[in-house]
Amino acid sequence: MTHLLSKWSNTPFAFGGAAVSGEGGGYGFGKVSDSQGLLERAHDLGITVFDTAPIYGFGKSEQVFSEFIKGKRDKVRVISKSGVYWQNSKRVDMTNDPAITLKMLEESLKRLKTDYIDLYMIHWPDPKVDIRYPLEVLAKAREEGKILEVGLCNTNIEDLLASEDVVPVKVIQSQHNIYEEPPKEVIDYMLEKEISFMGWGAFDKGILTGRVTKKREQAKNYDEEDCRKSAPWWVQKDVIAKCEKLSMYQAFAEESELELSELAMSYVLSPKWSHIALVGAKTISDLEKVLLGKRMVVTQEQREEIQKECRL
Repeated sequence: MTHLLSKWSNTPFAFGGAAVSGEGGGYGFGKVSDSQGLLERAHDLGITVFDTAPIYGFGKSEQVFSEFIKGKRDKVRVISKSGVYWQNSKRVDMTNDPAITLKMLEESLKRLKTDYIDLYMIHWPDPKVDIRYPLEVLAKAREEGKILEVGLCNTNIEDLLASEDVVPVKVIQSQHNIYEEPPKEVIDYMLEKEISFMGWGAFDKGILTGRVTKKREQAKNYDEEDCRKSAPWWVQKDVIAKCEKLSMYQAFAEESELELSELAMSYVLSPKWSHIALVGAKTISDLEKVLLGKRMVVTQEQREEIQKECRL
C-alpha cells in the first residue's frame, strides 16, 4: 500500500502557511513582501501540498491561500486544521469541542473559498475532550465531501488507537528536528498502519539555520508581527541552551560539505517513516535555498549520535 502523501506529491516538501500569515498576528513570523509570488514559486518548484491553519495570522494565511489556489484547485492539495480557536479579543483557546471543530471547518472553507479541503487535521490533543467526538464531526464532513481525508497533529498513541473507532487517520503531523521527534510508539504505529508523516519545525524556528544565535534570542530582536516577540514558548534560556548544543552538529555539517540548513533538512527526511517536511520560507531566495539545496542520507547511527549530543 502506498501512503497518501506520496500519491499527492512528487517532492518531499510541503509549503507551511504560517510563513504567509504576515501582519495578521497569531502564529506567524512577520511580514512577507510578496506572498503570492512566493506561493507561485513554490508551485513552480514542484510543491503541490500547501498546509495552513486558522491560527496562522488569525485567518490571514487561509485568505492568502484562497487567492493562490484560484484557477488551480485541481492542481494543489490544501491542508487546514481545527482546535486552536480565538475569541473576538484574540484570546486563544485550545479546544477540540466538537461544536468548535465544526465551526472552524466551516469558517476555513469560507476563507479558502473552496468547497472542500483535501486534508483536515485536529491541531493538538485536548485532555478535556475525547478525541472521538471531534473525529465524529470530521467523519460526517468527509461523508459530505467537505473534506477528503482526516489527520492528527502533535498526537499520541492513545488518540490514534481511539481514532480507529471513528475514521481512518491518513496523515500524522508533528515536530521533527534534532531536538524533538514523535514518540517511538507513534512512529511504530505509523509504520504498522502505513500512515503518512509530515514534519514541522525542521529548522526549529530559525535555530537550525544558524540565524538565531545567543545574541538574537531575546524578544526585542524580532519584528512586531513575529510571534517570537511575545510567545510563551520562545524562552530565552531554552533558545540559548539549544544554540550551545549546536557545535557538534555544525562540525558534522562542515565535514559533510553541507550548510547547517541542508543538514537539518537531510536529518528530517532520512528516516523511512518521514515522508514530507514543511517549508515555511518568507522569501523566494530562502525557499529556493531549501528546495534546491544539497541533501545526504543521515543514517540511524548518525541520528542517534546527533540526538545524544544535541538533545536537551
